[in-house]
Amino acid sequence: MNRREFLQASGVLIVGFNATLRAQTAMSPSLAQVDSWLVIAADGSITAYSGKEELGQGIAVAQQQLVAEELNVPFERVKLIYCDTAQTPDQAHTSGSQSHPANFNHDNLGQAAATAGEALLKLASERLGLPVSQLTAANGSIGNGTRSVSYGQLLGGKKFNLALSTTAKRKPPSAWTVLGKPINNPDLPALVTGQFPFIHNVRVPGMLHGRVVRPPAVGATVISVDESSVSGLPGLIKVVVKKDFIGVVAEKPWQALQAAAKLNVKWTNGKALPAQAAFYDALRKQPARDTMLVDSRNVDASLRGSTATLKATYLHPYQMHGSLASSCAVADVQGSKATLWSATQAVWYQKSTSAAILGLKQENVRVIFARGSGCYGVNGADTVTYDAAVLSQAVGKPVRVQLTRHDEMAFENYGPAYVIDQRAGLDAKGNIAAWDFESWSPTLGGRPGANTPGNVITGALLGFPTPGFTPRSPAPAPGAYANNSNGVPSYLSANNRGTGTIASGRVLTHSVESNFWTGPLRSPARLQNTFAHECFMDELAAHAKADPVEFRRRHLRDPRMLDVLNAAAKAANWAPRPFPRTGLRKSGIVTGRGVACVLYEGDNGYTSIITEAEVNQATGAIKVRRVISANDVGPVSNPMGLRNQVEGGALQGLSRALGEEVTWDEHQITSVDWRTYRSLPVGFDIPVIETVIVNRPDAEAAGAGETSITLIAAALGNAIFDATGARLRQIPFTPERVKAALAAR
Repeated sequence: MNRREFLQASGVLIVGFNATLRAQTAMSPSLAQVDSWLVIAADGSITAYSGKEELGQGIAVAQQQLVAEELNVPFERVKLIYCDTAQTPDQAHTSGSQSHPANFNHDNLGQAAATAGEALLKLASERLGLPVSQLTAANGSIGNGTRSVSYGQLLGGKKFNLALSTTAKRKPPSAWTVLGKPINNPDLPALVTGQFPFIHNVRVPGMLHGRVVRPPAVGATVISVDESSVSGLPGLIKVVVKKDFIGVVAEKPWQALQAAAKLNVKWTNGKALPAQAAFYDALRKQPARDTMLVDSRNVDASLRGSTATLKATYLHPYQMHGSLASSCAVADVQGSKATLWSATQAVWYQKSTSAAILGLKQENVRVIFARGSGCYGVNGADTVTYDAAVLSQAVGKPVRVQLTRHDEMAFENYGPAYVIDQRAGLDAKGNIAAWDFESWSPTLGGRPGANTPGNVITGALLGFPTPGFTPRSPAPAPGAYANNSNGVPSYLSANNRGTGTIASGRVLTHSVESNFWTGPLRSPARLQNTFAHECFMDELAAHAKADPVEFRRRHLRDPRMLDVLNAAAKAANWAPRPFPRTGLRKSGIVTGRGVACVLYEGDNGYTSIITEAEVNQATGAIKVRRVISANDVGPVSNPMGLRNQVEGGALQGLSRALGEEVTWDEHQITSVDWRTYRSLPVGFDIPVIETVIVNRPDAEAAGAGETSITLIAAALGNAIFDATGARLRQIPFTPERVKAALAAR
């Protein structure tokens, strides 16, 4: 019996969506097949189904609140099931701070719950013989104060199929009783007591264990595999070789690890990598794919006519996800069917690409999401799922694979590096007259799409192509405007699709082919571009001798942008003072403050951050003492969840700003553990983090997961300049770079 047959027999109300209303239907037939968002059983219990998964960001709580609110039941009455391809709708990726907007604004979960609420009112009206206008829904029942009927009684063991109604009225924030409340994550007790079942805890009867053998150098391919080198090892089940993919399966994890280490594999030499010291200069010289985001066509003339012209270059390295626990997956491939347990952020794309890898029909592959270590992008979760699937198919039994720390860090899809040139002209009054932006960034692979398993290392080793890189120059004229990379500065005018006053602007990007796998890492491109924009804005303010907050106000027009800037300044007790400061001490520990603001992705959340930091001028060490963040993400569904996202983003952003950088030698990645990749686990002092919430109950919901991390590096760099007069334009702000900048003042 499948789920639909079970529901029909048990008596439920199914609220589905009208497939014609959903653009995704054309791309994903599975969306039309999995048409259940809500199940209200005859006993009144409610189960909601979502294609947006809980990664630790709190979206599960917010989605439960949403359903409970629209159906007028307590939070505890709702059970949420998410991201299981046998049960839940296909909502593509859980990424990009889009989960909240998708289910709160659009024709998805929230609208399904509203449709269900209206349907129940109509059923109650018929049962009670009273007009809908006289009825009220509360606590899972509908009545008029003297007579009532429960949701379970209304259904009477029957099932109703309802198309989602786009006209069903949503409950306004002024009437919220569940949404808007700081409800805690119900998983917390299990999480803090070590009882929560992560992907690493999945166990299947008869499960074996696998390990992979990755190439020793970038671009290396297999010459030969000598299986006799592991012959007779205790517990070894099989050596699996498919093109350049190599793995072993054993009875126990340690046995698999030993076999992988002892297996004699001959590889080609791979390719020579560019010297890291010359890497940024080399990016500019590679064949590029050029894209013009905006072009007012008068930037060069405006720069020539400016009273003063400034230029600066900003550098950002490859950075890795560096998840605390290495990626893990379990696969059970039996004949023509497969079940995969995965921490992927896209179960439906994992389903289709795994089917291609295994040579199975998509309908015979089920992917079940299980929470893994923190990701926020593309760590090894997708590639290790392929590893487990291939090894399971080879032995016909369930196989669990957990990557080693080295394999996780040397072969994940890194957040891309960037070189960014900025030029701007100031008029006689010190206002910005023109802004010119040009960037270079390497790319290779990414998150697997519906049919691109070659976007990650395992797919490529199995022979699936990585989408090719095609240079293009010159760039075509700007197309439909989109600023999801935040390449366009917030301060350009509306004609240049910004939120400010600058009428003359140009944004030109160059994508070049990467030697390493790349992909989204929390706030991909947005963080790098905003670091350059907001640090350059500070440099322009310093040249104009204008207070950095006032200088931003002067160049902004969007009232919501101004509100978050002013809210952060107020919370930080920001008082204008001469800028740049004079009489700065050249020794000892000094303190400074810095500001940055952005409209994330051009339309997905307003935020401003002020940091207060101290710099030890003898050692180059930086200590961030205070972070003040003001956020406007529309109506706030859960203020506790919002604060958690802001604080977590700020801490991850500080880790990336202060120490994280992928390193390599002539042939391979060398940052392969916590000693060679300096991340949050190796420690820094945790600052005081204060979050100011600017609630907009009448606006659409926006994302919060990537707002604070987008700004933290810029605000910190600006604080260092305020404290010392030294400008840092390269991430990370290591003590060595700080001391070099101090010496160059």
